[in-house]
Amino acid sequence: MAYNLPGGSSSFQQEQPFVDAQFDIFEWHVQYQSCVRYFLDHAQYTSPVQAVAAFVNIQLPFQKTGHPILSSKPGFVPPGAPGLAMGLPGAPSSSRAAAAAAAVQPTAYVTLVPYIRRLIATAFDFPAVLHGFFGDDWVAGIGPIHETERRNYLFAAKSDNWLKVKTDYDMNEDQTIPFLRPLQNVSEKEIVNAETTWSEWLAMQDWMLGPRAPSGVGSGA
Repeated sequence: MAYNLPGGSSSFQQEQPFVDAQFDIFEWHVQYQSCVRYFLDHAQYTSPVQAVAAFVNIQLPFQKTGHPILSSKPGFVPPGAPGLAMGLPGAPSSSRAAAAAAAVQPTAYVTLVPYIRRLIATAFDFPAVLHGFFGDDWVAGIGPIHETERRNYLFAAKSDNWLKVKTDYDMNEDQTIPFLRPLQNVSEKEIVNAETTWSEWLAMQDWMLGPRAPSGVGSGA
């Protein structure tokens, strides 16, 4: 990555030892925004995504009671968006109600992390579902987050008991996670990477960092 920091020649990548040497945060962000747009403008209005979201008990952006987000474009109402007229008494038609809701919509900001976490913890994070939620760019766009959150789920299970892990994966507005399932489709490489990262964390707990780091831990290799 060739982004030079002010006052020096070191690159932005060199300031991020936790990411792969080939990872470009600026290229990734373009793909991530594509996933956000797909999720907001299309996926949240499809029956399969709504069914999965209902089953794992997580609200889609347009279902939020306080500040529903209807689209990535403020003021735009997706055609045929369901339920947009609900809760607007006296509206003469669903189309006018939807327009009224869109008129007060703030600039859209949605983080995809809660949805990725919920899909992982309920074992719905297989490729077909991720594609349905986040579109064709999901591998490049949310793939790095997906990989990291799978590792975090492993760490959560290792760190505490079932009840505490479930509490950590509950969300507000009655969006408690209905069940937890073990991580699915785990590869040997994923386990090895998790073990390495966990060892680095344990080393930090004991202040085994820098010149005190155990061999092979914290070297960025």
